[in-house]
Amino acid sequence: MSALARDRCLDHYVADFARIADVLPGAQVPWLNQVRSGALARFAQTGFPTTRDEDWKYTSVAALERKNFASLATDDASDVAVAAWVTNLAFDSQAGHLLVFINGRYSAALSLPGQLPFGVTLQSLAGMLDHTPDVLEPYLCDTHRQTAFGALNTALMMDGACLRVQRDTMVEAPIHLLFLATRAHAAIYPRNLIVAERGAQATVIEHYAGIDGVEYFTNAVTQVFTADKASIEHYKLQQEATQAFHVAGIHAMQSRDSHLASHSISLGAALARNDITTAFDAPGCGATLNGLYLANGRQHVDHHTRIDHHQPNGSSREYYRGVLDGAARAVFNGKVIVHPGAQKTDAHQANHNLLLSRDAEIDTKPELEIYADDVKCTHGATVGQLDDEQLFYLRSRGVEETMARSLLVHAFAHDVIERIRIAPLRARLEQILFARLPQGERIRELT
Repeated sequence: MSALARDRCLDHYVADFARIADVLPGAQVPWLNQVRSGALARFAQTGFPTTRDEDWKYTSVAALERKNFASLATDDASDVAVAAWVTNLAFDSQAGHLLVFINGRYSAALSLPGQLPFGVTLQSLAGMLDHTPDVLEPYLCDTHRQTAFGALNTALMMDGACLRVQRDTMVEAPIHLLFLATRAHAAIYPRNLIVAERGAQATVIEHYAGIDGVEYFTNAVTQVFTADKASIEHYKLQQEATQAFHVAGIHAMQSRDSHLASHSISLGAALARNDITTAFDAPGCGATLNGLYLANGRQHVDHHTRIDHHQPNGSSREYYRGVLDGAARAVFNGKVIVHPGAQKTDAHQANHNLLLSRDAEIDTKPELEIYADDVKCTHGATVGQLDDEQLFYLRSRGVEETMARSLLVHAFAHDVIERIRIAPLRARLEQILFARLPQGERIRELT
């Protein structure tokens, strides 16, 4: 993209901010205005990343830069009949807590928050910025791992979910955050905040979907803060429309003996990028990062993960798998850094990819940086097609070729799906996988 075109793109987003600045939540809060203005200045200085940037070497956002996506200044959710769609995408309403956001705005009419345990606060970001903004200041001023997209989100964030779980409180039922996109050419900036105090436990499903045929841009950021001995299980399900652009960051800060489980499932969007990071800021932290991406056609899906072992006795596990068909392309870059003094670190990382066509492509780069001497760390990656010996084994036992291929693909993807502990979500993903396989219904009958 030419320098002139890039300048026009930057001017567009700066003008978009100026257009809606007065109606953004918390517009009258001085510290928030300063945070927004500073973030916009950082974005204007750097612009969108290019393939000359190492972290974006294999992912071009030039197509996104050519679009004129704009923030929605007003809430038009009532113009679209989405109740049936919400019902279809929601899980059992009696077994969880549902918050629905339409085009980035909280919809109280469509949400079913249910009865939350004592000590749990679940609100919309916009509501808190308008009524109790100072509670959010320590978190929204945190620019940890902030990318150019993260800076743009900070400047233009409109709404999202804020969850706070007080000390030694457990939220047994999952909290489902459902973000639906219905408007063409919309730029949507969700910002979610999850705070778990000492010994707290919660499970959150962050779910994105959009009307097929609608082109839009979702730029989401989720921040997770876990205090001592807290545990957060976070599921990210990305089912955006096939014409959509989805860029997201999930950034965690962990304290002593806390644990984070992150599951990233990427299925939709023309271009999807997920940056997932966590920092072990005290001894005894643990993290498990699981991921599955299924892509076909000309989809492009990118996962960048980073785990910083700053303190000793930390443990991390990372398992990502991808299935690519058609001319789809995927990128995986997983980085584990063991900092000086982080002795007794135990880290394992694996990325495995299955290419179902000659035109599919994967760029995978697992990385380990170790600056401590008493550690146990491993990493690895594989890229390949279906195993000919396994196909021959099934064919020799009377299984037709199409069925044999589908069985092997199912077994490959199921390795990640079975790690999901929420039964309705696991069943939903199995259903999606069956629908994508040529012999899916027959495999369903056999499993």
